[in-house]
Amino acid sequence: MLASFFSGPKEEIANYEANLRGYAGRNAGTVWGASNPSLAPNPATRQGIMSEIRTMSPTPDQTDSPQPLHTGSILVTDDDPKTRWFLRGILKKAGYSVSTAADGLAALRAVQKKKFDLVLLDIWMPKMTGLGFLGHLQAEKCVPKIMVMTSDQTSDTLLAALRGRVYQFLKKPPDPTAVLASVENALSTSPEVPAIEVLSANSQWVELMVPCERSVVSRVQSFLMHMDVDLPPDVIEKVGYAFRELLNNAIEWGGHLDPNLKVRISYIKTKHMLMYRLDDPGPGFKLEELKHAAVNNPVDNPMAHMLEREAKGLRPGGLGLMLTQQLVDELVYNETRNGVVLIKYL
Repeated sequence: MLASFFSGPKEEIANYEANLRGYAGRNAGTVWGASNPSLAPNPATRQGIMSEIRTMSPTPDQTDSPQPLHTGSILVTDDDPKTRWFLRGILKKAGYSVSTAADGLAALRAVQKKKFDLVLLDIWMPKMTGLGFLGHLQAEKCVPKIMVMTSDQTSDTLLAALRGRVYQFLKKPPDPTAVLASVENALSTSPEVPAIEVLSANSQWVELMVPCERSVVSRVQSFLMHMDVDLPPDVIEKVGYAFRELLNNAIEWGGHLDPNLKVRISYIKTKHMLMYRLDDPGPGFKLEELKHAAVNNPVDNPMAHMLEREAKGLRPGGLGLMLTQQLVDELVYNETRNGVVLIKYL
């Protein structure tokens, strides 16, 4: 029987891995085919049983290894000189070409003279705010990707920035690791930024229409997580993981990665509840047919889905729905399962 998961997603993955090890130890004859060779997975599957779990959470070797130098032209815009030079230093060390600007007006003049791939943008600055810069930027021929850095978590500010086709949001003070990872992700995707349509915008009810394109997942999540900064960190982490898993499924399986198709996202926050609703454009699915997902594993065989995935030629995985169910209080699907509601009680 698998353990219940009450800590953050990384700890839950570790717990699941420990349960698999324990199960394999207790049932070596069945799992590894000692008593029945026909049940034994091939060496690749055997080796992948634990690596499947580890791929969902970076190991120290993965996160601490030296990173290759990158290319790309970045404009850092912030009225705080210490922030400007701090970001300039870590980005130049990573191999990027970096320029700086002390306010929105200086940034606007810079992008009119030179083509930048990315702008790191503060919101509240003298002469011209970041929001003012975003408004003027839409008239330019070459529009770089924008990553907003702000400690202002008010919904009006965040939504105004999102309407300005911001690519992603970063917290201030900036964390070097998060900045480098976000910059690398932004510059590794298509230069075109798919539009996110804002249907409703206030602090308690936000509705978005997002294209079925993978890059929007981190963008939408970074925005919505900023709306939840007043919640405990463990709640933010759990809900963030669950939401990301469901949105990935909606975009990949419901929308088949077709940017012309849209997923509707509703975010509702009350005093006692946080709710997300996702409606994808697909026909839905039948849960009982997902034999390759861990959520359908028999109680006495928590590795059944791995053999099913191997037989179908699928990559390691299949844990998302099971972990999602453990991370939130309620997960409710509509009849066809192309709509889902996630609820976390506060």
